[in-house]
Amino acid sequence: SAAVEQEIERLAQRYRRSVRIPGFRPGKAPARLVRQRLRDQILEEAAQNLVPRIVGDLLKEHDIQPVAAPDVQDVEIDEGRPLTFTATFETMPEVDAGEYHDLTLRRTPVEVTDANIGEALEQLRQRAAREAPVEGRGVERGDVVTVDLERRVLRPAGSEPSPPPAPERRSGARAEIGAADNPPGFDEHLTGLEVDGTARFTVTEPSGAEVEYDVRVTGIHERVLPELNDEFAQAVGTHESLEDLRAQAEADLRAHAGREADRKLRDELLTQLAGRMAGDVPEALVNRELDRRLERLARELLAQRIDPGSTNIDWNALRESQRPAAVDTVKSALVLDAIAGREEIEATPAEVDKEIERLAERANRGAQAMRALLEKEDGIASLALGMRREKTIQHLLSHATIVEA
Repeated sequence: SAAVEQEIERLAQRYRRSVRIPGFRPGKAPARLVRQRLRDQILEEAAQNLVPRIVGDLLKEHDIQPVAAPDVQDVEIDEGRPLTFTATFETMPEVDAGEYHDLTLRRTPVEVTDANIGEALEQLRQRAAREAPVEGRGVERGDVVTVDLERRVLRPAGSEPSPPPAPERRSGARAEIGAADNPPGFDEHLTGLEVDGTARFTVTEPSGAEVEYDVRVTGIHERVLPELNDEFAQAVGTHESLEDLRAQAEADLRAHAGREADRKLRDELLTQLAGRMAGDVPEALVNRELDRRLERLARELLAQRIDPGSTNIDWNALRESQRPAAVDTVKSALVLDAIAGREEIEATPAEVDKEIERLAERANRGAQAMRALLEKEDGIASLALGMRREKTIQHLLSHATIVEA
């Protein structure tokens, strides 16, 4: 076609200025000869330039908005012949949100019992406990022990034989007897030992490894809990009395329960919206949501200084286990977008600016730096879309019938 010939000639002229061909000075070789010598390279580059341009023009001409970049296959290009290829892409499905101003949602009642308040106060006591050295008796459950230990792997985990690692020695290690994260058998073999008491024992860890411990107790401390009285209330905050502390605990519990009830109410709304969309959703959107979920988990691990690659997580299995939830998330998002369009709900530029400022403050950055970061990652459009969906959720909640369940 003319477009193919024009692009080939343009590339030939460009290469002509730099290519070295025996018998010709740089830039003086005939374009025809350049086209012959660099035929394959020129044709490949011409296709790379033309295909996206043609696909974009066709999508615009037919007012088609693909979900993701088209998958281009079977590209054929040659001089004097039309450029041919196959472009496959998914489009947004038609979404009929139906009537959505008559939704009925159930909200969990906010209930705080005396037992709940008692548990909260007990947690405060546990955090305020002091440690006192123990004399004249052995280790008991709840004690905090200090030990010197040597840990030897007798049989590594896994079916493949491998040499065991070098023994691990630790001095002054601390553990609370009865804690959930203690190694299996640890509490059992230390209970009853007094200071300078020793124990050697073998355990099978959850990984399957068989491990031998040599332990010497160097210190025993018991946790002494403060009395639950006015003095304690004054020590843990600005409360004047235990009743003030109890009232604050109740208020905190009610606020937490209220947030949890709101979260469940929101989840029920999104579930109802997802149920309104029958049929399949674009796989590209599902994969994008799965990527987002796994990336969020990886960031959470990194925040805890855990290398995601060093965990025992089967990322492929985890990804597939998240697929049903990801499909529902995509469905509810598409319905929200349809409702937002019908209700003409948008995130205004001023609202977006305010949200960028909030994100910048939380990240301890300047607003301009945050905006530049978002622009580089095409994040401002995603931010505005998320805000638009949130405004739509609030619109639906304000018009829904909410009953206590």
